[in-house]
Formats: sequence, structure tokens, C-alpha cells
Amino acid sequence: MTFSRSIGLLICTIMLVISSFVMSVSPASADSYTVKMGTDQGLLKFDPANITIKPGDTVKFVNNKLAPHNAVFDDKGVPTGDKALATKLTHTKLLYSPGESYEATFPADTPPGTYTYYCQPHRGAGMVGKITVAG
Repeated sequence: MTFSRSIGLLICTIMLVISSFVMSVSPASADSYTVKMGTDQGLLKFDPANITIKPGDTVKFVNNKLAPHNAVFDDKGVPTGDKALATKLTHTKLLYSPGESYEATFPADTPPGTYTYYCQPHRGAGMVGKITVAG
């Protein structure tokens, strides 16, 4: 009886150690990136103009200088032509005050590729950016 109890205790101990290890391993966390809307020098550009992220990451767009700004993704700038995804990432409301911001989170199932966006009021001035979603 004590032998089987010892074996049972040993098995329970091993299971406890294994389960505590599995529970302590944290899943990969999403990262957050910041894109300035307008450079520190006052240029009508996104800074940085190109970034690389992973699905699930968040991009925070911060109004910097020479307002107003926004960030628009259209279906032509989304690799799959997905209008719903372009709409989800877009922020058409103009930001006027320095420091105003909004965040766009790329869903965990975002297809890899390059996503092009622009500032509506300054698109003609070349205020365009690219976010590459790595697979």
C-alpha cells in the first residue's frame, strides 16, 4: 500500500511541476509602435514613414506638427483589397492639437504585406506612409 501511495505521490508531484511550467510560459505579447503625424522639423510626413510590425501589434498615430492630420487606409492600399480591414484601420477624424492620438490595432489574422496609408489633407504634399506586416 505504501509503495502505490508513493508512486501516486510521485506522479502528482511530476504533474504539478509540469503544469506549473506550462502555466508560467507567457504567450507572445503584441508590440506597440508610434508614428508621428508631421516631423519634428515641421515637414508634412509621417515619422517614421515606413515601419514593420507583426499581426496583433498596435500603431499609435500622434499628431505632431502642422495640423490637421489623419491616417486613411483604403482598399487599394491593403494587400488583399479588404475594404472592411481598411475601414477598421482608418481614422478619418482630423487631429488638431499636438499630442492628440489614436491607435490602430492590426488583428491577429492580418495577412502579411505592405499597407499604405495617407493623410487626407496632405496627401497631395506626399504625406504617405507604409506599414509592413511581417508573416
